[in-house]
Amino acid sequence: MRLPGTRYQEHGWEQVRKLLGHCSLQAFRQLEMHQLLDPGQHAPLLDSYTDAVAAALRAGARSARAEAEGNSYGDSVYELSLSLLFELQAQPSFWLAFVAAVAAEHARSGAFWLDAAAEGVMRKKVNDMYAGLRDKVDADSYIATTGRDCSPNKIYTYRMLDTAYREIAGLFADWRQHAGQVGAILGRPLDGSPIEVRQMKSIGGCKAEWIIRWSESQERYAGSPGPLHTRSKRFASLKNSPDKIAAMLAEIGDYEELSANMDRADDWQGDAGEAALWLEDYWRVIGESEQLEAHGGQQDEDRILPEPAVDEAPGDADEDDEGGAATASSEPDARDLAHDLAAEQALAGTLSLPPRYLELARSAQESGSWALRILSSESLPIRLAVYQKLLGVADDTYPDDWLDPATGELPTLQQLAALDQISMPTLRKRRNEAIDKLHAANTGKGQAAQ
Repeated sequence: MRLPGTRYQEHGWEQVRKLLGHCSLQAFRQLEMHQLLDPGQHAPLLDSYTDAVAAALRAGARSARAEAEGNSYGDSVYELSLSLLFELQAQPSFWLAFVAAVAAEHARSGAFWLDAAAEGVMRKKVNDMYAGLRDKVDADSYIATTGRDCSPNKIYTYRMLDTAYREIAGLFADWRQHAGQVGAILGRPLDGSPIEVRQMKSIGGCKAEWIIRWSESQERYAGSPGPLHTRSKRFASLKNSPDKIAAMLAEIGDYEELSANMDRADDWQGDAGEAALWLEDYWRVIGESEQLEAHGGQQDEDRILPEPAVDEAPGDADEDDEGGAATASSEPDARDLAHDLAAEQALAGTLSLPPRYLELARSAQESGSWALRILSSESLPIRLAVYQKLLGVADDTYPDDWLDPATGELPTLQQLAALDQISMPTLRKRRNEAIDKLHAANTGKGQAAQ
């Protein structure tokens, strides 16, 4: 999501969060953590913490995560992390809130930071500190850029609406599998392909009443209330304020359209890229040809090469109508593979995922992992659904290529079902069967060890 003046609301935030969390854990090992319980030490500890985290960030500034793109404005993850760290000194109330959270945990569990397993607890508290600071910094920048009032809570609301739009876009893209909920969102039973599916090209085309009806339908179709219909009062007033929702959606859409020229590949840019690749290939062939001639080699362009022999096992070849052996190979040719890849990319695009999502996610799998060996017969979306069920939608162990850049989390079950081109009930059934397979394998491994 882009808004004027903001820097931390885009896809790179998840990497910023992880980098700051990792460096914070390194810093805590250098601090006397019990001093967090002494109010007189809070300010000196903030200075020590900032120095230690800054040193850790600089030490890892050339890592792949640090050098990754943090937002569409050209800021790297390292740059965003370092600037947010220094904002912490300028706004120490967030540090004091973190200290209070640590003190409360100490009151319950004692010196929990001495336990090696407590790193997850500390990382969670650090994440909360920087998430609040992120929204405060972006809200202040929004005010400075636009001159309009804004608060961290309003930034959070913008982000919720952007997420809701992406959920609705995913449902629209796979409306046949979700006809009931799509009909509830549109406010009418579906009779054929709904025209709104084709008309909604961006968040600016999403209607406020769709957001309200989507939230209202979530408990029925997804099993839990939507953000406007929970017991929390954070968004309660919005469900009765469609004009306010419409204005916020329009603002996000207008600014994204205005700033889209910085990362959109127009047709002429694509043509230029293909031309550059063609020239590169051309000069490579010319160079190889000149090198071959220099060594007295013979050019092959005027010779007709024999067709390579195809080994076929008896009975593999099909027969044509006249009884002769067919020449078609059973192996998929390059055109088939290219067609499948293009279809995958088109499908990912309709789900607001990167076009190469499936290709990159498959390459990011840990080939030697125990879980992958057990679930090797399952499709990638099924395996991701298993991880989502067992570990949650966000876990620091997930490869970046598994995550939806818009949310920093695994794709939703709706997106995974669409990627696998199956219905949600079928996805859940296969996911649960895969989990049972893991449990059975783990039980068998334990019994063998005994």
